[in-house]
Amino acid sequence: MAESIIIRETIDGQEVKAKKPTAASSFQPRRADPYIWGIYIALLVVSIIELFSASSSEVSASNVYMPLIRHGMFLVGGFGLVILLQNVHYKNISHFAMVMAIISLGLLLFSNFFGIEINGAQRAIKIAGFTIQPAEIVKYTVVILLARILGREQKGGGISTKGVIYSALVAVVFAACLWKNGLTNTLLLFMVSVAMFLIGGMKWKQFFLVMVLYGVCGGALYLLKYQDENDEFDRISQDTTIVKTDDRTSTHKGRIARFIAGVNPDDDIDDYNRQVVFSKIAQANGGVFGQGPGNSRESARLPLAFSDYIYSIIVEDTGLVGGIALLILYLMLLARAGRIAYRCRLAIPSFMIMGCAVLIVLQALVHMAIVTGLFPVSGQPLPFISKGGTSVLVMSAAIGTMLSVSRFAVTTSDVKQIKAELKELPKDMQATNFSNYENPSTR
Repeated sequence: MAESIIIRETIDGQEVKAKKPTAASSFQPRRADPYIWGIYIALLVVSIIELFSASSSEVSASNVYMPLIRHGMFLVGGFGLVILLQNVHYKNISHFAMVMAIISLGLLLFSNFFGIEINGAQRAIKIAGFTIQPAEIVKYTVVILLARILGREQKGGGISTKGVIYSALVAVVFAACLWKNGLTNTLLLFMVSVAMFLIGGMKWKQFFLVMVLYGVCGGALYLLKYQDENDEFDRISQDTTIVKTDDRTSTHKGRIARFIAGVNPDDDIDDYNRQVVFSKIAQANGGVFGQGPGNSRESARLPLAFSDYIYSIIVEDTGLVGGIALLILYLMLLARAGRIAYRCRLAIPSFMIMGCAVLIVLQALVHMAIVTGLFPVSGQPLPFISKGGTSVLVMSAAIGTMLSVSRFAVTTSDVKQIKAELKELPKDMQATNFSNYENPSTR
């Protein structure tokens, strides 16, 4: 920080000293973006209303409000996290990207080998009565790490090839560790990384390079696990002792096969199609305007109505109109983040805000696609609305990061503010945003 200039003033005939900030330190944090705040608050309201409606199967006579209270505690914690992070300069969040990534990867590996099983997969860690799902943490930390790498490797014509390779390798390593935890999370991580590449001005040659790398690594991992599964079955067939395998390959193949086959009205309801059948019934009951919040009929019969299938309850309560309105709300978050990212002078804050927005919105779209039958069945929470403490806190951290960028990143052509921002940042964080090469008015 530059030294302040001491000037002299006369007040009531007496000379006093006063400090005047230099031009380089004239930039002050702005108010956090009100549109992002508004969308976030709206999602919290929807969460409280719809989770209570979807939790009827959990409600007991002893404490009818307990499902709402549990979720509300995490929403309050997430709200506090948003307040905290919006007041932290985005450079400090970026500085800890590698540390956060290493810790989250360690937690993920621990859950893969020593975690507790949830919904057929070994994916969680139990600590002091709380359940932590490292896969949710990994998605956020990878976004911040990729933003740091891509921001440092931003050039005049887009991302350097070295930056693309480094970022793709990071995505592959984390995706390989996520595979056992869930195929959907793995694919989501790949989609978020590709979106960030394209946002940063990736060339078509680099795009095809990344697609080949992802395809080769994904295919090799799948074949390796498929062979391990066959070896396990062969060993079991030669042994009278039944051994439980925790491999998820057969689960993935079964879900895809059932998705292709579809569900017919005459099919018997069993453990494999129960969620799909009752989800479709709930959406059909919703009609155009819905049954009204709290009037869901299928929440008592639909497994995981309060988490993986909460969007079907939202449609049942609010109808097609409510379902589309919620979709638009998420898309508005992405649009607002895109507006801020486009105006950012520097690359790193632009990548950070867009990466977090893409993560939130893509996860919401995947959840909605699964519930409406466009994707095979898989567990993916609806951001801020589905019950799940880890997901709520992680998505809140993403919102807090977006608000931090909206406060501290310079989005104007004011020379004093640009100099003040550059003075706050180390050399490796000063790469110019790709969009500013296309927008001379912001130079």
